[in-house]
Amino acid sequence: MKYNRREFIKTGGLAMAGSLAIPSFLESCASGSSGSDVTAIQWALNHFGVTENDLKKVLSTALEKGGDYADLFFEHSYSNSISLQDAAVNRASSNIDFGMGVRVLSGDQTGYAYVEDITLEKMQKAAQTAARIANSNSPKEPAKLAGDTAFNNYYSIKTPWDEIIVKDKMPYLQKLNDKIFALDSRVTKVMASLGDSTTHVLFCNSEGQTYYDYRPMVRLSAQCIMSEGDKIESNGASRSFRMGAEFLTDGVVETIAKEAVDKTAILFKSIKPKGGEMPVVMGAGGSGILLHEAIGHAFEADFNRKNTSIFADKLNKVVCDSSINVVDDGTIPFNRGAVNMDDEGVRGQKTYIVHEGVLTSYLHDRISAKHYGLPSTGNGRRESFRMMPIPRMRATYMESGKYNEEEIIASVKKGVYATNFTNGQVQIGAGDFTFFVKNGYLIENGKLTQPVKDINIIGNGPKALADVTMVGNNYLMDNATWTCGKDGQSCPVTCGMPSALVSKLTVGGES
Repeated sequence: MKYNRREFIKTGGLAMAGSLAIPSFLESCASGSSGSDVTAIQWALNHFGVTENDLKKVLSTALEKGGDYADLFFEHSYSNSISLQDAAVNRASSNIDFGMGVRVLSGDQTGYAYVEDITLEKMQKAAQTAARIANSNSPKEPAKLAGDTAFNNYYSIKTPWDEIIVKDKMPYLQKLNDKIFALDSRVTKVMASLGDSTTHVLFCNSEGQTYYDYRPMVRLSAQCIMSEGDKIESNGASRSFRMGAEFLTDGVVETIAKEAVDKTAILFKSIKPKGGEMPVVMGAGGSGILLHEAIGHAFEADFNRKNTSIFADKLNKVVCDSSINVVDDGTIPFNRGAVNMDDEGVRGQKTYIVHEGVLTSYLHDRISAKHYGLPSTGNGRRESFRMMPIPRMRATYMESGKYNEEEIIASVKKGVYATNFTNGQVQIGAGDFTFFVKNGYLIENGKLTQPVKDINIIGNGPKALADVTMVGNNYLMDNATWTCGKDGQSCPVTCGMPSALVSKLTVGGES
């Protein structure tokens, strides 16, 4: 049976195998066949123009100085973007990136080099460079590429992005523009963009593991500008998933349009409140940035391994109320933060960071997992082949609790209800964080009253987590275009949570 490329991509094109003659599990399930002339990994080898023998040679060179471990990460990505402004799609761009990186581990030290020209000679030179991190006179040989294991595909697609041309995408931006203008007469300007990317990854390591992953991504966003008298306000909305062109529907256009208009319109009624220390009710969804900034980064195992995280001595200790469970998950179907395999050959998985109030796990890559004598949690991620993997979050969220949101709000005499966030940052060592709240409401005598805007919320991670006293039963994942930066690398992530009461945070407002 000859292999149809489109069917290959639609079923995910996923395989993890040492033996390059093993067919993809998903291929077999989709076709009902027990084999194929072209396996997933063989397809990837052909795509990158390398052979199994090439991989073995480069891995052997990488270990010639006696490193403990080596891996090769091949990546081919192509991305497209179109933008609308002044009621017309007037900008389009495309980018192609191609190359591979060689990593060598020696103890907790890393040697890394990459090339954009994938020839055996250039890959060998990169491997020699990476190998210098080790200094043994006893070279090691990589394990034979043997054995086979199938793995789950969390983002199988129906229509690959390379089958959709620009003129087929343009109507969705035009619909988004027209819908926003139709929703409110105060709209004066709309800026919208649609971006898609497709990434092919081929990975192998000195332990004999090999996998191929087909990674799609799409984002659709709109910025709405409105005027009322002499006031001008702006806000926006976005959605992003690991999906193909089936993402483009009238439904997602309507959702983004309404959200952008609603979030902008409320700002005309909003004030900047008086600042101070007060209870803060975090609204469901985007409040997950509290988890990401306040504790998520501090739970990444590299910071704890180096004793720079404030949570470095709190593993297996109670850190918050027993009703609280915090998860970092790479297995949510089509989620922006989903990973079939992380970028160092570990399966995507669901990891409880906090379970029933106890800090049960850090977020590990291979280096930290070895340090702690534990399996990796599948959090080794990188921005591209030019960079080495480090522990990174995926989709970080708090599970639902037992309270209705109305009960939580009713418990607060004077405080703030925060609903819409834009960005944040944290000092890992001290645990101090801040994030910007675009809009929310005052809480007065247990009721939402005056809308508020443009406030900073400041706190300390461990203290804020310990001060969560009520957790709602309305968990919501925020599927906006969240991107996390760390050590000069950016990675797509998501965050979410139910409504929750933090009994005491500092709100930066009017003095």
